Amino acid sequence: MLSHTPLSSPLIATRPALEDLLSRLAGEPAVGLDTEFLRERTYRAELCLLQLTSPQGPICIDPLALGELNLMREFFSAKGPIKVFHSGRQDLEVLAPLVGQITPLFDTQIAAGLAGFPAQVGYAELVRRLFERDLPKAHTRTDWSQRPLSPEQIEYALDDVAYLLPMRERLLADLERLGRLPWLAEEFLAMQDPALLTVDPERAWLRFKGVQAWDTGRLELLQGLAAWRERRAIERNRPRGWILDDAVLRDIALSVPRDSVQLAQVVQMPEGVVRHSGEELLALINAVKISNPPPPLPRREKPEPGFNALVRRLSDDVQLVAKELQLVAEVLTTRRDLEAIARGQSPTLVLGGWRGELLSARLLNLI
Repeated sequence: MLSHTPLSSPLIATRPALEDLLSRLAGEPAVGLDTEFLRERTYRAELCLLQLTSPQGPICIDPLALGELNLMREFFSAKGPIKVFHSGRQDLEVLAPLVGQITPLFDTQIAAGLAGFPAQVGYAELVRRLFERDLPKAHTRTDWSQRPLSPEQIEYALDDVAYLLPMRERLLADLERLGRLPWLAEEFLAMQDPALLTVDPERAWLRFKGVQAWDTGRLELLQGLAAWRERRAIERNRPRGWILDDAVLRDIALSVPRDSVQLAQVVQMPEGVVRHSGEELLALINAVKISNPPPPLPRREKPEPGFNALVRRLSDDVQLVAKELQLVAEVLTTRRDLEAIARGQSPTLVLGGWRGELLSARLLNLI
């Protein structure tokens, strides 16, 4: 564990203290950031703690005591320093509604993957590998919304950012030596797309797996049901599963109930949903043209002979490239990518960017 020497108090909980901190950070080229949040009871995650580190030392900011973070909007914008996260997708989702678009970014997990570490390497594991330090795990299940925070909790939170800046420097040096800085820049540019941080209710149905073989009517119904649930969850700021469970939503689309009696017979359907939202759900169902009774689901087609063998050949070739580059193959492609290519889609379009440039010609030759 690092011996921390915070800028002042280890916890910023007042506006004057935050103003002083931002003044001290003016001109810093990069800062490390992490968040602690709760989302078990809400649709939108509740930010409970913001950890920040700079060459001046790590410190915690208490958004619950401050009430809001508008003062930090410019800091998080392009006018501010590079913001360094580890696996920062969820941190960005939590912070963006409070401070606006966050840029420029550096994600040490992404950089580590391009440098040859496992694609999803965790922060603690990367600290262990790069700095031979073991981070404590005592507060991994802490309720960060509770106050006051203990000194041990704050120390644990500070550790979560303390290594981010030296980690960035080590990874940048490795990627420069390997000639992969352009790959990194491309990854971070894609990461800054604001659309990645929000859910379009009309696309919420895409979260459901194994529905590709459904008939058009059921897919349209699933899309409508998922959009209804997403909007309701957003309006009430409740987890989507509290509105209606995935399994129930799927069963409604499969069974296509036509009245409140049939709706109530859907497995695990809550009585309260039938009572309070049954008419809305039935209206959604009846708005979709599905025969009564609904058509049988098509049998899942088996891949054509040779398809799996082709996917294996593509995968083996990707493994060879990954081995040559000392990368984990998962950084280059996914099974879904290779299946799409085996079905005839362009490797350049499926993989995109530097991955397409690296692999397209080889994969096309195999096909």
